[in-house]
Amino acid sequence: MVKEKTIAVVASNSPAAQSALKELLSRYSTLSPETADVIIALGGDGFMLETQHRFMSMQKPIYGMNRGTVGFLMNEFSLDALPHRINNAESATLHPLHMRATTVKGDIHEALAINEVSLLRQTRQAAKIEIYVDGIPRVNELICDGVLVATPAGSTAYNLSAHGPIIPLGAAVLALTPISAFRPRRWRGALLPSNARVEFKAIEGDKRPLSAVADYTEVRDVRSVEIVEDLNTSIQLLFDPEHNLEERILNEQFTP
Repeated sequence: MVKEKTIAVVASNSPAAQSALKELLSRYSTLSPETADVIIALGGDGFMLETQHRFMSMQKPIYGMNRGTVGFLMNEFSLDALPHRINNAESATLHPLHMRATTVKGDIHEALAINEVSLLRQTRQAAKIEIYVDGIPRVNELICDGVLVATPAGSTAYNLSAHGPIIPLGAAVLALTPISAFRPRRWRGALLPSNARVEFKAIEGDKRPLSAVADYTEVRDVRSVEIVEDLNTSIQLLFDPEHNLEERILNEQFTP
């Protein structure tokens, strides 16, 4: 007999999530996140992202159930046979991006991003950005609202809204996607190997200030940003077999 995994539960502040939390606690025994085998997250995709960041250092599997709007990263909400579902769940391992941003004053800020790192204009003027990949200049001057690097898990988020490609989870590539590019007019971005090192450099940074954003962390007035996949950090998500993340990302490419 397979031993049941112990669980901890966290929930967003939405009424639906709080109601689900109350019901779950009345039916199952729980532990603290520090001592449990699995962390259950009740909410939507935004709360799942928050939960991943909150417990990233623990490197414990997270099983989400949708009590939000879209729920792309969540399983269907049901409390029936929950221990069985968790024991039979399939695992998806994610690696975040590491951002190292240098401001115009020379300050250095570092942060991790599970979805994407984006560089965005701060004022009404378009951004001018120079793009390097593995130390080689690839775009001498991108005139745009911004540019981002997305992981496969984040490719269906902001990257998709910016008309970037959806990336299958096991593809070992990153999406480099411009945001409202003006010049080069026909440049749609690129797919990069996951071990690529990307660097953005601000052109006329004093006149055209830029913000760098790694998921929740924003750094303003940046001069340059370096991005690389952090293989030393892993995030493990659990999915019911019929709702695994790879299948969801694949299906998203055929959704009208």
